[in-house]
Amino acid sequence: MLDLLNLIGGEYREAQNGTWLDNIDPATGQIFARIPRSGKDDVAAAYTAAESAFPLWSRTSIEKRAACLRNLAHIVSQNAEALAQAESQDNGKPLSLARAVDIPRAEKNLAFFAGAIEQFPSEAHIPAGPTHINYTHRKPIGVVGCISPWNLPLYLFTWKIAPALAAGNCVIAKPSEITPVTAWMLSQWIEEAGFPPGVFNVLHGLGPEVGQAIVEHPGIKAISFTGGTSTGAHIARTTASMFKKLSLELGGKNPAIIFSDCDFDAALATTVRSSFANQGQICLCSSRILIEDSIYDRFRDALIEKVKRMIPGDPLDEQTKMGAVVSAAHRDKIIQHIELAKSEGGQLLCGGGKASAPNNRCEDGFFVAPTVFENLGANCQLNQQEVFGPVITLQRFYSEDEAIQLANATEYGLAATIWTTDLKKAHRTAARVESGIAWVNCWLVRDLRTPFGGVKASGVGREGGWEALRFFTEPQNVCIEL
Repeated sequence: MLDLLNLIGGEYREAQNGTWLDNIDPATGQIFARIPRSGKDDVAAAYTAAESAFPLWSRTSIEKRAACLRNLAHIVSQNAEALAQAESQDNGKPLSLARAVDIPRAEKNLAFFAGAIEQFPSEAHIPAGPTHINYTHRKPIGVVGCISPWNLPLYLFTWKIAPALAAGNCVIAKPSEITPVTAWMLSQWIEEAGFPPGVFNVLHGLGPEVGQAIVEHPGIKAISFTGGTSTGAHIARTTASMFKKLSLELGGKNPAIIFSDCDFDAALATTVRSSFANQGQICLCSSRILIEDSIYDRFRDALIEKVKRMIPGDPLDEQTKMGAVVSAAHRDKIIQHIELAKSEGGQLLCGGGKASAPNNRCEDGFFVAPTVFENLGANCQLNQQEVFGPVITLQRFYSEDEAIQLANATEYGLAATIWTTDLKKAHRTAARVESGIAWVNCWLVRDLRTPFGGVKASGVGREGGWEALRFFTEPQNVCIEL
């Protein structure tokens, strides 16, 4: 049994209340670790440590802060295989995916913001015939809270903490209680990377307990959260009278728009990947596939042929492309969505329930067969609610206007994928789709300099590049008489 610990002020501690939570391997259903069930007292202790560390860290040179982040990125690189193994066991995702995406991206996040803070510009405003000069510089906020999700554990954990630390803030971070291991591993290398005690603190536990305490704490000046829309709304309500800065990256119900003039093979291959990567447990996954009428039957049949060959396997098997979903509770939630779609009259084309265990080791694991429905209206529950699993719907459209109407027919607006070889159509469609991101003839291509986030119920604010550094700083204008 692996016991994970909180990191507070450079020390590793149990929860002050002495209680623990079990951590379960999704592929086997077996407990393999436990984490502290932290609460308000642990947040108070972490805040005290962070507040004490802030004056020194905020005055630390940009070059030194960047060096600490680069050191941490190097340590992640050196331990990439151990981190990938841990991520696969903790999350249920294929080891190959953790190796290829999660851990390399975590390293890049740390290294990117080390460079970004060194290039973060200040502003000066000098009028003609000046009598005064104005300049604006950006100061770190203070102690900030970073709450990350379970689907891309280290990837999104570093996506939040790196810009916060680079900007000179002290961080209290909470990884998901479902997938805490790689955040705990990272916390063990903080001193080695050169961060002073208290600059970076990690608290484990439940969202309604330790997460709520972080959000409520009056001294924590900003909250960066990635997770469900209902939780994001709760955080917004909780902090409304406290005037905290909020960055909320929330849910998605993302359309893939397949026009008849697409590159058929490329659109097909990428749509399969965008629908079922990480068992559909990526906020950017395509879950509503909108197909132009003239190629609908052909595209549907080709897609189903590919999906039927996708068999969930043991995540530790080198050949596995689709693993377990993250927990028994999440598996059951996905199955409920599938059953509801059946009751609404959806035509099941493949999948439709739990998948067989791939071997004896995984006989108690949490596996769901990749599932495809058609003949469901735009307003049905499956086309409106985020499933966050390997379940998609196919919808037919007859015109560009109808495609846009269907794409925008949800409360969400995170990402859209557009497939066409007509450049003018691509620009028109991207401009009219209500989404924070529009990929044309590609998916999940990320330049870390670009803004990331959604519209409508998919979130508030943007992450990435200057947007993240602006969020984790406050601008101050200084006006000087010449």
